[in-house]
Amino acid sequence: MTDRLSAVPATRHCLDLSELLKLPGDPQVLATRLREARSGADDALFEAFAADTDIRELVHARAWVLEQLVLIAWERLVPGEAEMDLCAVGGFARGELHPHSDVDLLILRSATGADHSQPLERFIQVLWDADLHPGQSVRTVEECIEEARNDVGVATNLMESRLLAGAGRLHKAMCEATDPPGLWPADEFYTAKCAEQEQRHAQFEDTIYNLEPNLKEGPGGLRDVQMIAWVTHRHFGTSTLHGLVEHGFLSERELEDLVEGRDYLWRVRWALHELAGRAEERLLFDYQRKLAELFGFGSCDQGNQCVEQFMQRYYRAVMQMARLNERLLQSFDEELLAGRKHLPSADIDDDFRLRHGYLELKDAHAFVHRPELLMRLFLVLSDNPEIRGVRAATIRLVREHLYLIDEDYRNDPAILDMFLTLLRSPRLVYSQLARMNRYGVLGALLPPFGQITGRMQFDLFHVYTVDQHTLFVIRNLRRFALGKDPDSFAHAIEVFDQIERPEVLYLGALFHDIAKGRGGDHSELGAEDARAFVDQLDMPDADRDLVVWMVREHLLMSRTSQREDITDPDVVNRFAGLVGSQRRLDHLFILTVADIAATSPKLWNSWKDSLLWELYNAASDALKRGLEHPVDRQTSVNETRQQALDALQEMGAERSDVEVLWADLPPAAFLRLDAEQLVWTTSEVLASDRLPLVGWRNLEHKGISEVFVHAEDFAGLFAVVARELDRMQLNVLAARVVTTQSDTARSWDVFQVMDANGQPLNRSDGARLKASLAEQLAAKAVRPLPPRPVPRRLQPFMGRAEIVLKEQDGLTVLEVAATDRPGLLSAIAEALVSRGVRLIDARVATFGQRVEDVFLIADDAGKALAGEDCHALEAELRQRLDRT
Repeated sequence: MTDRLSAVPATRHCLDLSELLKLPGDPQVLATRLREARSGADDALFEAFAADTDIRELVHARAWVLEQLVLIAWERLVPGEAEMDLCAVGGFARGELHPHSDVDLLILRSATGADHSQPLERFIQVLWDADLHPGQSVRTVEECIEEARNDVGVATNLMESRLLAGAGRLHKAMCEATDPPGLWPADEFYTAKCAEQEQRHAQFEDTIYNLEPNLKEGPGGLRDVQMIAWVTHRHFGTSTLHGLVEHGFLSERELEDLVEGRDYLWRVRWALHELAGRAEERLLFDYQRKLAELFGFGSCDQGNQCVEQFMQRYYRAVMQMARLNERLLQSFDEELLAGRKHLPSADIDDDFRLRHGYLELKDAHAFVHRPELLMRLFLVLSDNPEIRGVRAATIRLVREHLYLIDEDYRNDPAILDMFLTLLRSPRLVYSQLARMNRYGVLGALLPPFGQITGRMQFDLFHVYTVDQHTLFVIRNLRRFALGKDPDSFAHAIEVFDQIERPEVLYLGALFHDIAKGRGGDHSELGAEDARAFVDQLDMPDADRDLVVWMVREHLLMSRTSQREDITDPDVVNRFAGLVGSQRRLDHLFILTVADIAATSPKLWNSWKDSLLWELYNAASDALKRGLEHPVDRQTSVNETRQQALDALQEMGAERSDVEVLWADLPPAAFLRLDAEQLVWTTSEVLASDRLPLVGWRNLEHKGISEVFVHAEDFAGLFAVVARELDRMQLNVLAARVVTTQSDTARSWDVFQVMDANGQPLNRSDGARLKASLAEQLAAKAVRPLPPRPVPRRLQPFMGRAEIVLKEQDGLTVLEVAATDRPGLLSAIAEALVSRGVRLIDARVATFGQRVEDVFLIADDAGKALAGEDCHALEAELRQRLDRT
């Protein structure tokens, strides 16, 4: 007996079965008419979706429609006497199909029956020609059993298979042989599915917070909901999620949350398929804006707020799904697996006990009578690192009693003291804060933190949501405290050893981005939140002030190191003055390293480490010397010059040769270039009698390469270099542009670069760059790069570049902030050439896929650009940069 789907209200007007049932068995006619019927039905269902029809009705309706079309083809093309059963598997079997879901079919054939391969081939071909996207397998019962025995995924498909056509004998035999206890008993099935889920989550870095999340396969996605249903089906023999309530694994409220979350993801998936025109499961940037508008978050023309709000809604939904999945699997673990029985069980205190290795609240009503236990639970976990986790029933009790965390609770000195005690714990600080966030306690205790939960920023710089990023900052701080990963964080670990009270750093990290998304300066707003909170804590006034200062100034060090010339003593003195003390400098340095490293896995590198460490040491020296005794520029010039001269003489250079060579260098060269760079570049020039001269070297301790260009100066020299670096897909981190003052002006430029993988140049690429750059410089011709397509992921961010021109110390500062793309630096350089602008210095900073470049420029006379020249340059830049 077949188990066909029933028609639902949404299908009443989308398929005329009476006409389709009259179709002949001609494959070409069948394919054409079925395709037309499918297209018409899809149009009707799209209209129903736009009219806000219940999504459950729509996914069932589409499955019903495709089932009718498949059956019509089967009944006309496959002989009725054939010993075969046609079965639905996967989403088709569940009656859950989205606009471009595959129609998964299992055709069971008799091992001894007649050969019906030709009718089957015609049947499958008609389905393809009708654009039904069939995914089919043809097997005997014995083959199914063997496949299922070896692959839990196959066993899962067979478990939820549904008979569509045929006598059913083969399908029944297959089910009897593959259902437990025949194959995959419930405990083995559960263990295998957990391993499968872990592998699947690992493909998405085990986080829901991917910039372009996969709503089907990613953590917290639809596959996690199906995972729950599969285990329920296997263990309890029920095909509905309500079986979880009947067996005490879920409350009715939790079931409602689960179904509501699944329905929301279904709606997003339906819309995504419709927008993409294919079975797209990733929320690509291309679609996020359109989906935000479709789901009622307003127009995205005026900014990113609408898409960020939509994605926050999405992340919160999958976060809830992930939490339910985690808790339910733990419940199954406790129910199905006997492997825990050997783990210890004992009373911990009057309120908590250890049960088979997991923490349990003794009295299910204890939270009501003693709400402080909601906070103390995390202290117990921190004090007892041998505890493996929290029992599922206790997690549920925590979630159900979050309403107890009200304003009085938040202001209770005893609760605040417990929170501060947790931050002062020598172990598991990050683990318990992350657990508090998963259980909803952290957002309830700190409502501003609850507002950033699931909050994303629509860019390629911030890989994680604000709450996840914040917790990762604290995780990095804990790693520094424990001395982990010294190859990447040796300097942070060294400075952390000097920190007396780490809880000050943890509080600064907790609040540094807490005001993101509110509008206004998040640093100032976050400092206000931090002040309101720390003033309630039992800690010294100096510590409170330091927390607030860190939150307000948490961007100061990264901005200074990456946007300003930290070899300039004036820059260092100004920075040291803003910091004011060694204690502040220590805390700010550590927080800055942790912050950058937690923004994106690829953002932290040796180059950024070297910049911060150089600024830290320079500022530390300035503070020791006293801010009232700053090093002036001339003193710095003299020190750099003497250090370089001494080193060159030790290498065998003649002092007179060096002095003659340096006589043509402007004094600023001894500020822009450090002593080591002067030694290297001078040695290169002294050893060569040819122009143009191109040299390169790797600085392994900084993880970069330096390229030296010494050539006769001409208007497009920087543009030629930028073009060649762009052509070789090298990322320019900084450029020191120096021009000699001799009658025949020559460049003395140093470029700091990385390859496309964030690594120094290899020998082959270095040699190739040296040869090609020398050839281009000799030709003195600026040949623009041919336009290259903007990568797909960058296209949604190709907005209007931010361009600022301002006068400073008799020169003009040009600031350009834009989305990075192939040829960007070349385009800027070509714009400078076209307007006859001289480049004095350049600072190139890349934050993920966003560049923030600063150029010091002048007119032909070496002075600041006039107002009309600034306007003309901006127009030229916009013409080149605002192309999409």
